Amino acid sequence: MIEVEKLSKSFGDLNAVDDISFVAKPGEIFGLLGPNGAGKSTAINCISGLVSSDDGRIDINGYNINNQAVKAKQSLGLVPQELALYDDLSAHENLVFWGSAYGLGGKQLENRIQEVLKDVGLNTRQKEPVKQFSGGMKRRLNFACAILHKPAALLLDEPTVGVDPQSREHLLQATLKLKEEGTAVIYTTHYMEEAERLCDHLVIMDQGKVIASGSIEQLRQQVGERDLITLLGHYSQLDKQENIEALGAEVLEYCDNEIRILIPEASKCLTSVLEVANQLGKVNQVNIQQANLESLFIKLTGRALRDAA
Repeated sequence: MIEVEKLSKSFGDLNAVDDISFVAKPGEIFGLLGPNGAGKSTAINCISGLVSSDDGRIDINGYNINNQAVKAKQSLGLVPQELALYDDLSAHENLVFWGSAYGLGGKQLENRIQEVLKDVGLNTRQKEPVKQFSGGMKRRLNFACAILHKPAALLLDEPTVGVDPQSREHLLQATLKLKEEGTAVIYTTHYMEEAERLCDHLVIMDQGKVIASGSIEQLRQQVGERDLITLLGHYSQLDKQENIEALGAEVLEYCDNEIRILIPEASKCLTSVLEVANQLGKVNQVNIQQANLESLFIKLTGRALRDAA
């Protein structure tokens, strides 16, 4: 279990993390979403003990990360954004190194190495030097190193960023397996589809604060029974947003190449929406979908998650 209570961290005048609280329970994947600068990585660094918090309490599996650091870190695994690998060593040799650092050895370590290599799909490549691996393979090995000691709690800081589809699937499946085994997982990502697929609970952060939290279903309910209309094109009259709002729509994005709105029963009012949009400029493409977490993210932060990276 990972318990965070009233966590705060500042760098000079910047409140990177501002009084946030949440609990990631055993057998649960807890998602942290937010644009760059929201405070996600700072929160992860505080939870892992890499950065000292200014205020608040962090317990890992019942141990305080500040006062009982050794005990807390024995229960914790961390997959950072930066790769923690030795390029000149093979995958197997990297795992032996990290396993030894965790206090593992002998047959126990070798059995565990083979298990994690299979989980991330690298068991047939374990003797090759890491410098020959693709970026996605390195990400998978980075993940394997963090779970060698079977941590009760795991921090995943954007583990799939920049990886190929095959590597992403290996990582997602390995994360779900850890959940089934009872691991408490905190997962940060810039991919909304990953959050919806993996996470039991989510916190959306912006400017160091928690601006929304709850289960996937609870967060979807904040959007309500509305559809999301995206109008791609070229718009010049950016002082006429009220023309769209007059249709009963909530405007999420309004810029020179994109308009996004939430509106009830989009199919019934699409003609009216297009008429108004074409008065503001030129519509090139229209997309209608059921409102989802991406809609809520835009509503709360003012930008799409894909643009927040």
